[in-house]
Amino acid sequence: MKSTWLLFFIFSLLNLINGEEATKPWYEDMPAVAMDYKVHIDAGKEDCYFVFCKPGATFYVAFSVIRGGDGMAGFAVRNPQAQIVKPYQWQASSDFTEQSTTGGYYSVCIDNQFSRFAGKLVNIYITVVKYDAWEKYAKEIEELQLNMQNFTQVIGTVERNINEMLSFQSFSKSREARDFALLVDNNSYVSTFSVAQIVVILITCSVQVYFVKKLFDVKSGSTKTRI
Repeated sequence: MKSTWLLFFIFSLLNLINGEEATKPWYEDMPAVAMDYKVHIDAGKEDCYFVFCKPGATFYVAFSVIRGGDGMAGFAVRNPQAQIVKPYQWQASSDFTEQSTTGGYYSVCIDNQFSRFAGKLVNIYITVVKYDAWEKYAKEIEELQLNMQNFTQVIGTVERNINEMLSFQSFSKSREARDFALLVDNNSYVSTFSVAQIVVILITCSVQVYFVKKLFDVKSGSTKTRI
C-alpha cells in the first residue's frame, strides 16, 4: 500500500514538472530571439500577441500594413503591468523599443475596428535580446585567465548592429511586400479594364455593321404592267 502511494506521488510530481515546462516559452533561455510574422486581421477585429521578456532584456517590435483597405491599422503595446507603453495610433507603420524590461509578458495589439469591410495583411517583427549574456561569457573567460574585455565589447557592438540591421531588413521586406501587393492589384485592374474595353468595342462595331447593312437592304416587290 505504501509503495502504491509512493508511485502515485512520483507520477504526480513528474506531471507537475512537465506541465511547468510546457508553459515555459521555448526562447526563454536564449540570449536573443527574432520573430517575423505576417498576420491577417479581419474587418472590425483586434488581435493581440504576447511576448515573454526576461528582466533586463531589450524588447523591440515593429509593424507595417502590407495591404488592405486604407493601408493603416491601430497599434498599441502594453507592459506586463497592463500599462500602455505605446499609445494607440492609427497609422501605416510604427515601432517600439524598451531597452531594459521589468520581465513578464508584453502584449502587442493590432486593431482593425475602424475598417468595417476590409481586412488587413500586417507584418509584425519582434526581437528580445539579453545583452548581459555576453557579460556572463566574459566572466567565464576571465576565470580562465584570459583578458577578453575588448573582444566581448566588440562582440556586443556587433550584436547590437546585427539587431539593428535585422530590424531595418524586416522593415524593408514589409515595404517590398506592400509595393508588390499594390503592383499586383494595379495589374489586375488594368487587365480587367482592358478586357472590358475590348468587349465594348466589339459590341459597338457589331451594332454599327448591322445597322449599316440594314440601310442597304432593299425590299424587291412585284410590278404589274398593262398592255
